[in-house]
Amino acid sequence: MIPLDIFADPVCPWCLIGKVELDRALESRPSHPFQIAWHPFRLNPQMPGGGVDRIAHLHAKLGDRAEDASRTVAQRAAALGLVLNPSPTEPDTTDAHRLMHWAGLEGAQTRVMSSLLRAHWQEARDIGDASELVRIADGAGMDGELVARLLASDADRAEVASREQHARERGISSVPTFIVSNRHAVSGAQPASLWQQVIDELTGAAPA
Repeated sequence: MIPLDIFADPVCPWCLIGKVELDRALESRPSHPFQIAWHPFRLNPQMPGGGVDRIAHLHAKLGDRAEDASRTVAQRAAALGLVLNPSPTEPDTTDAHRLMHWAGLEGAQTRVMSSLLRAHWQEARDIGDASELVRIADGAGMDGELVARLLASDADRAEVASREQHARERGISSVPTFIVSNRHAVSGAQPASLWQQVIDELTGAAPA
């Protein structure tokens, strides 16, 4: 197997789009060689615990470019058949990344990330809220009661922060960032066709 390490934050729309594109490539190449691991990278590490209004945050961050950026995201999502209904809250994703860390111990990372992205971008849910994270954990086959207890503690906060800092020290500055075989970095929401090409090159397969 070839490691595919993905640095992502579920509040990033390009992480949603990039995952959908990757998923479609993987579905078209069921014998792909990738072993996928998700890694924490918070876009807004200074976000207050209760989050902030998403629209206000977007305008504060992008200014006059906010509407154009939102339109571009909506158009790219629509081209993939995705209907966006984002949460009105821009949350602190520290707890979401803690959940992803625990999901990694149980082989449930991709299911949990899928649910986090869907909850934030399509179901208007606040993934900074512990009860929502417990629901997501339950739905992914994890022990919701255990997750609730862990979320109520400071378990693995330092671990998430350390892993994120390590990523920044490696030069990662945006999400999604994909690292293929510990060597080759691919940044941004790449089309399924690119991933199909990568898989074909890695496996020596003729393009389908």
